Amino acid sequence: MTNTKKLLAASAAVLAAGTVGAVAANAASPAAGTRTTVKADADDRNLAQSTHLTIAAATKAAQASLDAAAKEGQKVSVAVVDRDGNTVVTLRGDGAGPQSYTSAEKKAFTAVSWNAPTSALVSRLSQTPNLKDIPGTLFLPGGAPVQAKGAPVAAIGVAGAPSGDLDEKFAQAGVAALNQ
Repeated sequence: MTNTKKLLAASAAVLAAGTVGAVAANAASPAAGTRTTVKADADDRNLAQSTHLTIAAATKAAQASLDAAAKEGQKVSVAVVDRDGNTVVTLRGDGAGPQSYTSAEKKAFTAVSWNAPTSALVSRLSQTPNLKDIPGTLFLPGGAPVQAKGAPVAAIGVAGAPSGDLDEKFAQAGVAALNQ
């Protein structure tokens, strides 16, 4: 091959590569006039509103429960969950047992799930023993629902006192603090 032919072949290759690159670059960029606006608002009929405690209110309730237990010399953990059962606040009192943290969360979850104190739910186990198999629940006294207009918006769970009745008494102190 002569030098002229080599030069022509190389020039043609460079020109072809440049053309392909320009076509690829143009194909990747949409024309400014073809863009559309996407509306992200949902129609009102597709929405539901729910009520939740503020973090300040949940903390106030948890602290009131912990203080009520401390006044009686009890070492407990307190959990506040929202309407969906998600933990909002958990306080582990000084000296509270290691199991009390998880038990408080489960009692709160159980109370909000059934919108009832867990002490009232314990009797249901005799009629429906498989209720205890529902993940995340604990059917022992110590959980109290927090309601707004009769509907559950949160729950407080307390665990660690020597009896469930005491745990529930302290949970109710947290609920009462929300009404002050």
